[in-house]
Parts: sequence; C-alpha cells; structure tokens
Amino acid sequence: MTSGEVTVTIDAPPERVWPWVADLGKHAAFSPKPYSVEWIEGEPNVVGSRFRSVGEIPNDKHHVNEGEIIENHPNDRFVLHAHDKDGDYPNTFTLKPVGSSTEVTIRLEFVNMRGMAALLAPIVFPLVGKKDMRARMALLKQKVEAASSG
Repeated sequence: MTSGEVTVTIDAPPERVWPWVADLGKHAAFSPKPYSVEWIEGEPNVVGSRFRSVGEIPNDKHHVNEGEIIENHPNDRFVLHAHDKDGDYPNTFTLKPVGSSTEVTIRLEFVNMRGMAALLAPIVFPLVGKKDMRARMALLKQKVEAASSG
C-alpha cells in the first residue's frame, strides 16, 4: 500500500487550527492546486456526511472524488475517506498540542487500488503527491498563523 505522511508545527493552539482542518470548505484555502468540495448528503463535516470534491492530479486537472467523513474528534483527529474508480484514499489529520503550538500531521493512504493507478501510485506519489502534501501543510501553517495573529 502506498502512503505518505507530513507533519508541520503551527504557532497556534489546537482550537485555532481545528476550524481549518475539520471544515472541508476551508481546504481550498490551503490547497496548492485548484480544489472544491460540495456536500451531497448530511450535515457538512459531520461523521457520516458525504461529499464530492474536484481537484487536480497528474494527467487530470478536473479529478472527481466522492467521500465520507469517518471521524471528527474536535481538536484531535479528523478522518475522511475519498474514493474514485481507481481506489480508496483515507485522509487522516491529527493534532497534537506542543506547548502553545500544534503539531499537525496529515496521512494519506492509497488502498484497494485498481488498474493502471495500482501500478503508477507507488511511482508518482513520492515524486508529485508528497511534494503537494508538503506545500499543502505549509499553506495551512501560513493561513492559521496569519489568522491567529490578526
């Protein structure tokens, strides 16, 4: 199984970081590539609610996923599972207080991969996906710290 994890320390307490992580509507603000989300069932960001997202991946600038919120433990852990025709993609955000700051980790897994994606994910993800994850977390840090100082 292909997976990746990136951690960043944000100069803000978990309760200032949480609204950014646990609101999919805010994820576009810290995405290094175009991203949008719409809710297709349930209350936004609540466990069991379903969404459709559109983002950019290699060779597909309008890639559609559908997904569901699996966990929402305020100021601690937010988990969503996205899927498309090629596989399933659990995304886990974990927050850990470190003094007056917060260590935020995102973990992305590629499971039940099918077809060409099963062959390409282990090659392309380390080259492109991991870089995008680092950029995403750097943008999250920038947005939260700017909002916290303002």
